[in-house]
Amino acid sequence: MSAQNMGWSYNVVDYDSEKAMHHKDQGKITFNEGKKALEFLNHQNIRHTPYLQKDPRMCICLPTWLELLDEKPAVLFTYRHPLEVALSLKHREENFTLEHGLRLWIIYNMRALQNSVDLCRVFTTNEAVFKDPMLELQRIKNELTEKCGVLRPPTWVITDKVVDEFVDPKLQHNSKVRKAEEEKRSMLKDFGRGCVAREFESDYPEASVNRKAEVELYIMAMSVYCDLENGTAYVPDYEWPDLAQWHRPTKIN
Repeated sequence: MSAQNMGWSYNVVDYDSEKAMHHKDQGKITFNEGKKALEFLNHQNIRHTPYLQKDPRMCICLPTWLELLDEKPAVLFTYRHPLEVALSLKHREENFTLEHGLRLWIIYNMRALQNSVDLCRVFTTNEAVFKDPMLELQRIKNELTEKCGVLRPPTWVITDKVVDEFVDPKLQHNSKVRKAEEEKRSMLKDFGRGCVAREFESDYPEASVNRKAEVELYIMAMSVYCDLENGTAYVPDYEWPDLAQWHRPTKIN
């Protein structure tokens, strides 16, 4: 990414897979850690399979890695509410705005679905996992093995211990708190089928241009979120927001 003047949080929408492969082949980037990863990922030893690779940057870089892997992987796609993600980034990263987090939420989900369209995919959501962890994890496991041909686990029936290790109760609690607080706020836009965007706390004055930009991007992100919820966003010709053509009212100071 750095060779293309980008990082996980900036300019990622312009990532060029062909350019990345060219940089690798020309030795313009170091690939020492990548070689170690490929030694593991392309190893046919049964002890290495099935593997789980979890890195949000793979949403962006997947096309590059697909050219380097001996076998196509299965994909487990999941997503969280955009405001939860944006707030988490704002609290975790220095000088990170909600607007920045919302933009990244759109880009990462967009690229994840666009870049994995030819792979075997299983879809879930954080809400589905929190609602009934045992049932949802069992469904995910069944689809990965029966639909995508992932190696069956040693124990076919998922145990309570596995569920407890997989599901973070803190995230579950945070989701419930956000939902409870959200219900108290006025509606910004109703997208139908019970999916709505509501007012949210901001660091900017209500009539400021920064607040306006924040709300516009939130509405944009919620439109995608609601389409993920109703399944519309999974069709190959889904029309994603054109962030390149979206002109912010003004730059953040």
